[in-house]
Amino acid sequence: MSSKLLPLHQNNTTLPKISGAQPGVADDTAFQTQFFYVGKNIKKIDFLISSFDSGYATENPDSAISILTRLAGKSEIPAIIIIDSIFRDQELWKLHRFMAKQTHYSRVPFVLDASGLTPAEIKRFRSFPFLDELIFMEGLDTQKFMIKVNFLNKIKDRSRHLQESKRSTPRSINTLEQKNLSKRIFDVVVASLALIVLSPLFIVIAIAIRVESRGPIFYIAKRAGRGYRIFDFYKFRTMVFDADKRVDELSELNLYKSTTNTAPLFFKYSNDPRVTRMGTFLRNTSLDELPQFINVLIGDMSLVGNRPLPLYEASKLTTDQLAARFMAPVGITGLWQIKKRGQDVMSMEERINLDIDYADHNNFLYDLWIMANTPSALMQKTNV
Repeated sequence: MSSKLLPLHQNNTTLPKISGAQPGVADDTAFQTQFFYVGKNIKKIDFLISSFDSGYATENPDSAISILTRLAGKSEIPAIIIIDSIFRDQELWKLHRFMAKQTHYSRVPFVLDASGLTPAEIKRFRSFPFLDELIFMEGLDTQKFMIKVNFLNKIKDRSRHLQESKRSTPRSINTLEQKNLSKRIFDVVVASLALIVLSPLFIVIAIAIRVESRGPIFYIAKRAGRGYRIFDFYKFRTMVFDADKRVDELSELNLYKSTTNTAPLFFKYSNDPRVTRMGTFLRNTSLDELPQFINVLIGDMSLVGNRPLPLYEASKLTTDQLAARFMAPVGITGLWQIKKRGQDVMSMEERINLDIDYADHNNFLYDLWIMANTPSALMQKTNV
């Protein structure tokens, strides 16, 4: 297959062919391995050429619209559309409006390369509702990039099916909006009251953590939530300060350790030696979870939902079935916590199936039932 790079340059050489799925990508990858890049960075174009079968590149959004119009007529739809951050906001919106009006392009992930941007600039771009994701192409390897592309296609395709389902049953739209609003109001009210009532306990726990070991009071880490949205996740710190650097040393203790040669999807340890004495108490009583009321209050999480996953776990859940668990809200408590908490053994399949079951059937009454059953599951029997 020949490369198609317009209008930067025309190149008739054969590009590296992707055979089946990329390493680490699910075998059911079905989208076309063709990219569309809007920008002027030749190094990034070379990276895309090495990752895809073929693709297009153009210098600005106006020419992108012209080329995309021609491609739609030939039914050549790329797997992803990537735009550089050098363009004005108006140009980004213009390209988005064009894509939204086209049936073919409305289902293609639209991402922005945020390499080299300041934290303030990244935060501003993350507020753009039409951007499906921000990526950082500088330093990114092909395998991780193709996993990301695959995942975004799965999420975008599932979102499109949900939108089509809502259009086919217009009476359900108001009901869905009311359900989401009710859930959000309930979350804000409960989280606000909890933070006020529990504030003295927060102070006591903070002092105990600091007295026992050096390091911050809170453990803050990146987590992937609904639709793979990444946010800062808060817990009371229960481990020694450098715990994240010792994951590889503890592979034999992983409760989700695979019996085959495949890498486990989740990581959780029995009698983890990195946990402090205060951390053990906080985990056994689930008090380490209390700071997540902050996440609920600011809208990152809900009271009830699937647990947000570390990025290294989320990146492995890319098939149609597994990605379904990301369509549900993420929460402090959820279905698998109340059904499996305190038990020594829970397989990856069981946990994923419970997450997908919640994603398929969640509603406000279901959330209330889960919350009502949460207190009895709070006292764990194992240090995990």
